[in-house]
Amino acid sequence: MKIKQWLMVSFFIVMLLPVVALYILYVSLSNLDEKQAFVEYVEMTNKMEEIESHLLNPNLYQLHPKEKFESVQALTNESIKITLYRSDGVVVFSSLPSVGSYGFSTINIEQVYRNLNDLQKNSRTYTLKKPVVGDGDVVGVFEISIAREDWIEGVTNRYILLGVSFSIFIILLYIIVVILLNRKLNRPLSYLQAQMTAFANGEKLSNQTRESNDEIGDLIKHFWKMKAQIEQTQEALAVQQKEKEFIVASLSHDLKTPLTVIRAYTEALQNDETLSEQERLEYKEILFEKLEYMKRMLDDLTMYTALQSSKQRAELVEVEGEEYFDMLLSGYDEPCNRREISLVVTQTVKETYKVDPKQMVRVVDNIMGNAIRHTKKGNQIWLAAISSDVKLPDWVFKEFYDDVEVWRKNGTVILIQNEGKGIPKEHLEKVFQPFYQAEGARNNGGSSGLGLSISKMLMEQQNGKIGIWSTEKEGTLLACWIKEGRK
Repeated sequence: MKIKQWLMVSFFIVMLLPVVALYILYVSLSNLDEKQAFVEYVEMTNKMEEIESHLLNPNLYQLHPKEKFESVQALTNESIKITLYRSDGVVVFSSLPSVGSYGFSTINIEQVYRNLNDLQKNSRTYTLKKPVVGDGDVVGVFEISIAREDWIEGVTNRYILLGVSFSIFIILLYIIVVILLNRKLNRPLSYLQAQMTAFANGEKLSNQTRESNDEIGDLIKHFWKMKAQIEQTQEALAVQQKEKEFIVASLSHDLKTPLTVIRAYTEALQNDETLSEQERLEYKEILFEKLEYMKRMLDDLTMYTALQSSKQRAELVEVEGEEYFDMLLSGYDEPCNRREISLVVTQTVKETYKVDPKQMVRVVDNIMGNAIRHTKKGNQIWLAAISSDVKLPDWVFKEFYDDVEVWRKNGTVILIQNEGKGIPKEHLEKVFQPFYQAEGARNNGGSSGLGLSISKMLMEQQNGKIGIWSTEKEGTLLACWIKEGRK
């Protein structure tokens, strides 16, 4: 049976059985109550007749001192109460602890004569009122009330019995349901969980299978199929990973090719005495540029490989925002001045953050390096760190100001915007791909094509994100979003 159908039937039975059990118990107790009520009625009638014979003396229904009613008082106790009324409704005696006891107070005459000769029964007492005749006239009325103590005690016991019986039934029903659920659901699920855990830990799986025609049986079968598919995928990924690592390693090796150029310039500087001083200075500058380019290329390749193979993990620490961002945004004046680029730095941050400080420096260096390379002499670069509660700077290009405002919600952003030729829209989605460089970018030198890919991966490792907007007429804006901590 399918689990859905089994649960529906089980739920119906579990809902129905307590009602049936409660009804059976109630009917049984009701039949018992009827028998007990008949026995009680006979007992009460006999008691009433016995007491009644002592209350038929007409002299009792006159005003007398309390001592004259000692014989009547002797008939009463905690269970039996007697009240004597004169024919005009005056209370001449009462064993009830009320205002009328021996106080001779008059009550409503209609109430006195109501329900005469009728044995009244309520939840707690039996009551009988009868008139007393003397010389042919009614001289008074007596009222006898007998508490139904045995009945009340019996009802209490029966309800306790009902509650205990019903509780035992519910407990037994619960135990049965738990056993059935354990057999139908828990054991198969525990088996599946154990197999999944073993698979996740790379352990050898048991060949034991649990055949069943329900949903869990289908799920177990699906797990074995999924396991086979995952193993195939893992094998394919392992092959692909080796291929990627080989490509990166080969590319790193190919970077050593410029060493021949470096060697040639070095030998020329050492052996060619005909070189002028100006030529020597140019050669040296070329050598330093090539060496720096190769170093940066190798560093980017190493970082990219580490990130791709999951060997590089961000080490997040808490930093004080204002102090940290002052450090992070500094140091770019000199490279901008060498290129005769104007740099504007803005910092309005007062939060604390959990970041990897070294990797954040690498992210900003990569982006600023790109911005400087793609900014012409005389143009401007803007660099800023802005908290979520602070308005974006006015220098953000109007064309994508609103998009950036929505994108940076609930976080602090690092903005790097430069004037110059923008990136076409069809290329914006590709700039974070490895080894991608916009048309003409290679001519600028110093770029491996991995900087933005590395920056994106580093930001994602720190629970952040990176975005880019560009307009071909004005320039490009790159933004890094960081989650804010406490103020």
